[in-house]
Amino acid sequence: MPTNINPNVMKALFDTVSEKCSKTVTTSYSTSFSIATKMLAGSIRQDIYNIYGFVRFADEIVDSFHDYKKEILFARFERALEDALTDKISLNPILNSFQHTFHRYNIDKHLVDSFMNSMKLDLTKSTYLTEEEYKAYIYGSADVVGLMCLKVFVKGDQKKYDQLKDAAMHLGSAFQKVNFLRDLKADHEDLSRSYFPETDLNKLDEVSKQKIISDIEHNFAMGFQGINQLPVEAKFGVYTAYIYYKKLLNKLKLTPSAKIKNARIRVNNYQKMSLLAKSYVSYRLNLL
Repeated sequence: MPTNINPNVMKALFDTVSEKCSKTVTTSYSTSFSIATKMLAGSIRQDIYNIYGFVRFADEIVDSFHDYKKEILFARFERALEDALTDKISLNPILNSFQHTFHRYNIDKHLVDSFMNSMKLDLTKSTYLTEEEYKAYIYGSADVVGLMCLKVFVKGDQKKYDQLKDAAMHLGSAFQKVNFLRDLKADHEDLSRSYFPETDLNKLDEVSKQKIISDIEHNFAMGFQGINQLPVEAKFGVYTAYIYYKKLLNKLKLTPSAKIKNARIRVNNYQKMSLLAKSYVSYRLNLL
């Protein structure tokens, strides 16, 4: 390397490349989340990309890499994560960008550990028989991700964070449970997983489906209470995600239980754009 290049400049370049990787992961893996993230203020948008890139990579290891030794891959990723958070740098660009956000907003290590523990459960555990097991998994796989994002939304303001913590957890739970219901076929048939306790997915009926939906609707109602209290930089983006998942839940609600077991219900791109337009109107008219 030429000696006249400032090392600080090169480090900044590496960090920029890392952030671009996290953004690419977000836009490539989730159209809906990507749209919602674009609605956040530019001052916080990249940090949400950084969080999403981290959680997506961990999730991909346990959900997608069937032809590889997942336990070994996950253990390597976990060690690399610990090194990144300790050293404040990583040659893994996704972890490098995440560690910046982790330290910038003083994210609680407990949140990261809880997420990794829930992901690790997916390597060995396929059924959640009790409500306690189910809630613990939801907390680690979804609620803590919402709390990490909340740290960014409030820019580290602990008082505001504590005020909105419960609502953020409810919203995280709602999003995750909608995903579970939408992905019922893939989780049950391809991954042999059953997340909903006391529910026989082979015999899912309208009564069982409605019980699940009522629980999700409660999470949405509690989560919505916090959206209006979010800083202006975050409110529209979070509201956009809320509207998308509510639309998806309504489609699942109207879909016969037999069809949910055999097909993946989606919100198409045209509907997503329509929802975005309606969300923007509601936001601008202070109708939230």
